[in-house]
Amino acid sequence: MTFTPRLIEIAEPELQFAFGQAMAHPKDGLSLYGPLRGPLTGGRLRIGVVATARGRRLYGKFSERLGKPIAPARPDDPNHTLFPGFQAIFGVEWPLEPAAFIEIDPADLDAAISIPDRHQAIHKAVSLYSDAIAEHLRDDAEAHIDLWMAIVPEDVHKHCRPQSKSKKGGPEQTAPVALMDKKQATRLLTNEPGLFAEDAKSAEIYLYELDFHNQLKARLLEHKAAVQVVRETTLAPEEFPNKLGKPLRPLQDSATLAWNLATTCYFKAGGKPWQLAHVRPGVCYVGVVFKQDASNPEPGMVCCGAQMFLESGDGVVFKGTPGQFKSEKEDEFHLPRDKAKALMSLVVEAYRKSHGGEAPKELFIHGKTRFSYEEWEGFRETVPPETNVVCVRIREDSGVKLYRHGPSAIARGLAWVKSETRGYLWTKGYVTRLQTYAGREVPSPLTIEIARGNADIEQVMADVLGLTKLNYNACIYGDGVPVTLRFADTVGEILTAAPRRNDLPPLPFRYYI
Repeated sequence: MTFTPRLIEIAEPELQFAFGQAMAHPKDGLSLYGPLRGPLTGGRLRIGVVATARGRRLYGKFSERLGKPIAPARPDDPNHTLFPGFQAIFGVEWPLEPAAFIEIDPADLDAAISIPDRHQAIHKAVSLYSDAIAEHLRDDAEAHIDLWMAIVPEDVHKHCRPQSKSKKGGPEQTAPVALMDKKQATRLLTNEPGLFAEDAKSAEIYLYELDFHNQLKARLLEHKAAVQVVRETTLAPEEFPNKLGKPLRPLQDSATLAWNLATTCYFKAGGKPWQLAHVRPGVCYVGVVFKQDASNPEPGMVCCGAQMFLESGDGVVFKGTPGQFKSEKEDEFHLPRDKAKALMSLVVEAYRKSHGGEAPKELFIHGKTRFSYEEWEGFRETVPPETNVVCVRIREDSGVKLYRHGPSAIARGLAWVKSETRGYLWTKGYVTRLQTYAGREVPSPLTIEIARGNADIEQVMADVLGLTKLNYNACIYGDGVPVTLRFADTVGEILTAAPRRNDLPPLPFRYYI
């Protein structure tokens, strides 16, 4: 039978909110009905703040603003929505006074980021925050904190990132000479297992990622501490003007910023803003991610992780066993059969635990590269025969453009089905509800390819479009990439940002974003 390529329009997926109500735009649903689920409803969030005295003051200023309505930047623009206030939206109070406050001495922070050796500098700066949180959790275990806010000065953002340099003019007496570089540390830890504990600890510092944000999150995973890293300039941009009297850096308008920050904080604190409204029961989506593991003393090691998302939108992150997974023929990573089986068995086991022992009816595995036969066989061995396993390759394709007559871009949700296993899906485009296309160039599609297994290509595309609406790190109409892959790089970086002595258990997605 000959297949006829065709253009189709996939309806915008709806989201479910409180009282079983459905809307397409999260801001509409939250404003009218409130969040889907929140164990804290009717109470108050317990926020822990780690900051300098100035950061603490700015938190209070921002909290006052977050508790009140914030007018949209353009009242008559459908793309801008009034922020009603945190409690009016989520049914829970955002506290003006944090449940716990740990003050960071600015002099200690400045001394840390002024160390010329960037590994030592960033590790020490992160330690000021991570050690403070860990100590609080150890000493005040009964005082539960829903979310920690690590408020950092602009200098931390500037000097504690990859390729950043030491802060000039810092106290020279606290700037020791670099002991070794990363290669020397790796060789030392690999070839000298009998090192004294102090020497091993000094060398281990060089296995941490040179990124304050990722390293902090990675070091707090074992404590199961949800953390929101936020810059002081985000909380009060008007207090940090440039030479022209304007904010030091460009930010979203106040209402949009409040929507995004409030949503991600509510989610990280354990709330559930929304979920997809019409999802087939028994479906499970998994995003596979590979990342060079610089935290592993053995050269060439690669970390493989999986992100599982259920029909409810709940996400869990799994870390597989590191290995040398780089393909010899291609510049890609592939799992051997046993590793693929082991990784997916973690996913299926977690699914069974949350579904009364039942395996998923449909298991869609998303990746950016093609899946090898060995991976496919390993995946299939972990599930019963009645589970339909499908491997889907998803990647952005800037080489394909579709134009329409008139001034507007093509609509989001348009799909060009090329064959029974391949097609293009436009997740970016004109949105009627917003009366605009949020882009400056002609939108590019995602290439959707069923690489292994059998499924309806149109259903696969509809699922991918739905998964673009589960980005709880913001409050937007729809993302350009499904959540299974949207945070793949971020999750991979956090999984490999710090060396681990023990296996990392599966943890909710909220600890990683």
